[in-house]
Amino acid sequence: MFNFGKKTHIMGIINVTPDSFFDGGKFNNLEKALIQAENLIKAGADILDIGGESTRPNSEPVSVSEELERVLPLIEKLKEFSIPVSIDTTKAQVAREACRAGVAIINDISGLNFDPEMVKVAAESGSYLVIMHIKGKPQDMQVKPEYNDVLAEVKAYFQKSISLALENNISPEKIILDPGIGFGKSLEHNLHLLRNLADIKKMGYPVLLGTSRKSFISKISDVPIEERLEGSLATVVSGIASGVDIVRVHDVAETKRAVIVADAIYR
Repeated sequence: MFNFGKKTHIMGIINVTPDSFFDGGKFNNLEKALIQAENLIKAGADILDIGGESTRPNSEPVSVSEELERVLPLIEKLKEFSIPVSIDTTKAQVAREACRAGVAIINDISGLNFDPEMVKVAAESGSYLVIMHIKGKPQDMQVKPEYNDVLAEVKAYFQKSISLALENNISPEKIILDPGIGFGKSLEHNLHLLRNLADIKKMGYPVLLGTSRKSFISKISDVPIEERLEGSLATVVSGIASGVDIVRVHDVAETKRAVIVADAIYR
């Protein structure tokens, strides 16, 4: 399904939410979401990541039933396309129903830490599992995040979640790591992790990088959210140079053009 190490895989984002930080409200009905899915596939997406609950800073959680109502109709429709689908959720019940509907990846921003049943769902489904690092929860994660050593603490967090996954018979070949840029990190924390992605890669698992249009880009370049594309692309190329395997982005066409060149250089 994936060719890690040979090419960078592009994960296109579809948030079927009213309140996501960049595209909230743009695709929160089935017709619009399907059109966007087709557009992302044509633009070169290798994976579609479907999210039914915003995890931006200060966001509020939604119920399991509401999240399922948002994501399942789209996931069912996406069976018509020959592309792997990821479910962006921290809820085991949502992940279970999404896997039954055919998703290939559980993208858990909590790294198995919010819902104790999530590890069982991932094991039973046989899906790939993205273990992301987060400090706190979306409601409070950006309230003065502090670390003694952000890289060491992220790696220790990963090791704990990886151990839990392996103890529950999740295949090591199905584990993917995401350092969680912007999730409980200051600008300097984000930059330090971006400079040291190769160190995370040395843990022996594929790495996913999600930096698309995030606020730290504006803190560096002093641009509004609408003008963060070039900064996003810079982080993608930097990540590829450090060996990341998947880049999670809003702007698939532009990212694809950058990835082709970066892969030619670094792979």
